[in-house]
Amino acid sequence: MHPNDPISFPGLGIGWFDPPRTLPFTVFGKEIYLYGVVIALGFLLAILYGKKRCRSFGYDFDKVADALLWAVPLAIVCARIYYVVFYWKQGGYADDPISILYIWEGGIAIYGGIIGAAIGLILFSKIEKQKLAPYLDLMGLGLLIGQLIGRWGNFFNREAYGAETDCFLRMGLLDQAGNAHYWHPTFLYESVWNLIGFLLLHFFSKKRKYDGQVFLLYVAWYGLGRAWIEGLRTDSLRLGPIRVSQLLALVSFAAATALLIWIRVKKHPDGSTMLVNRLKAEPETES
Repeated sequence: MHPNDPISFPGLGIGWFDPPRTLPFTVFGKEIYLYGVVIALGFLLAILYGKKRCRSFGYDFDKVADALLWAVPLAIVCARIYYVVFYWKQGGYADDPISILYIWEGGIAIYGGIIGAAIGLILFSKIEKQKLAPYLDLMGLGLLIGQLIGRWGNFFNREAYGAETDCFLRMGLLDQAGNAHYWHPTFLYESVWNLIGFLLLHFFSKKRKYDGQVFLLYVAWYGLGRAWIEGLRTDSLRLGPIRVSQLLALVSFAAATALLIWIRVKKHPDGSTMLVNRLKAEPETES
């Protein structure tokens, strides 16, 4: 497929159209890829959401902003490293190592980003002696926002689609000869899955029983959806015959679900240990 081919969604009544891959202007002579713009938009909205909700998790935004200074750079670096490692030859990085830096052209892996962000938060919480779990809860909600929006960067890049299909949600692309082929729009599936997950966890977070519960539910929800969607994709990162992200998704889902069940059965949490409730219970000190 050509990078600027027209796209269609015939099952939805959307005929052929040609969304741009870059903005219609340059900055200092450099093209601005919509892939990067969309990801930046998702990141910005996730931060705005975190700013609005952070106090309900026991932290003010200044602390959250400090945590982001650790989490975000590591998330970007690890997301890129994860992708490059598994696409070392196919992505051309072995022949042109400098292209590893061309992140604006696409090529990041969300699991690498999650791992990097988690490492950043762990380091921050240890150094600053902060409770980690509330930060992870906020991160889970923010990741769902970033993922549901960021997946549309794949739409502009004409990537991250699945196998050929005749289902009503099929996405049409043209091959080099101009023939139409129809594929599973897996970027759309994942965006919708993350939107549903965000809405469910947003409302559930107001009734959560312990710090870290929202993050565990995020890991389980995303892992379940990603395991299914990854099985439809044609561009999966592989280690031999194994779809790496699908395996990681299944392991994440199983581990998070098991931990959620164990905490519920063994700990019987009632909300009293949550940071935000402990802070409310503390007597105010006179200034």
